[in-house]
Amino acid sequence: MKTAFLFPGQGSQYVGMGKDLASSQPIAREVFEEADRVLGIRLSSLCFEGPEEELRLTANTQPAILTTSIAALKALEARGARPSFVAGHSLGEYSALISAGALTFEDALKSVRKRGQYMQEAVPPGEGAMAALIGLDITTVREICAESSKLGVCAPANLNSPNQTVIGGSKPAVEHAVELARAHGAKRAVMLAVSAPFHCELMRPAAERLRAVFEHISFSDLKTRLVTNVDAEMIASGSEAQDALIRQVASPVRWSESIKRLLDEGVTRFVEVGPGKVLSGLVRQMSKQSQILNVEDVKSLDETAAALGL
Repeated sequence: MKTAFLFPGQGSQYVGMGKDLASSQPIAREVFEEADRVLGIRLSSLCFEGPEEELRLTANTQPAILTTSIAALKALEARGARPSFVAGHSLGEYSALISAGALTFEDALKSVRKRGQYMQEAVPPGEGAMAALIGLDITTVREICAESSKLGVCAPANLNSPNQTVIGGSKPAVEHAVELARAHGAKRAVMLAVSAPFHCELMRPAAERLRAVFEHISFSDLKTRLVTNVDAEMIASGSEAQDALIRQVASPVRWSESIKRLLDEGVTRFVEVGPGKVLSGLVRQMSKQSQILNVEDVKSLDETAAALGL
C-alpha cells in the first residue's frame, strides 16, 4: 500500500499544539528545544501556552507549525513509519522537504521565520484580504476574480478541493468577489481573519526577498518524491525544490491537483502529520476510498502507528 505524508500550513495552528507529544515523547521534545535554541525565542512556550494573538502573527505562526509538524514526524518515524511520497500545503512544503531529506530543520526554521516576516511586510496592514468560497467550481471562481480585479488584485490563492477555493488580493476586490460569489449561489463566501493576502501577486516582493535567503542555504536531492504546490508535479532534485518554494509565495496552492496526482500514483493511504485535521478533510472530499490518518498528539500517534502495523 502506497502512503503519502501530508503536512499542514498556516491556519492549522492552535494553542497547546505539540504539548502532549513533547511531554511524553523525548524525540519530539528535542525538536522544540532545538527550535527555541535556533530562533532564540521561547517558541515552545508560544505553541504550548500562547497567547493566541502572538501565535497568530505570521512570523511566529510559520515556525510554530513547522516545529510542531516535525515533532510529530520524528515521533512517527521513531515508530518505523516511512512514506512513499510527501506533500505539504503552502508552509507545509518545508516540513515535507525535511521529511524527504532535502532541507535541515535548522535551515527550514530560519527560512520560514523570514518568510513569515517578508509576507507580512509585503502588504501594509488592512490593504490585503483573503476569503473562502465554498460550493463553486474553479471556473466560476476565476470568472468572479476576473470581474473583481477591476478594483485591484484578486485571484485564486488556495485551490483546496473541487468546490473549495480561497482567494486573495486587494481588500476592495476580495470583498466584491465575496458579494459576487454569494450572487452566484456559493454555499459559503466568507472573509478570512488573516494577516496578509498570501499566494497572490501582492506577495511578489516577499518571494524575491526569500530568494536572497536561499542563496545561503543548501538544498539536497530528495530521498522521497514530493508533489509541489506550485506545479502539482513530482520533483526529486534540490534545485527544483528551491525554485518551487520561491515561486509558491506569489502563486496559488494547487492542493486539489496535488492530491489527484498522488491518487494517480496509486496512493491509498494519507497521513496528515502536524497540528489539526484540515488536510484530512480535504482529502476525504476527493477520495472516499482512501485511508486517512493523522498525527498531532499521543493518541493519534498510537492510533496511526497501529493502523500502519507498527
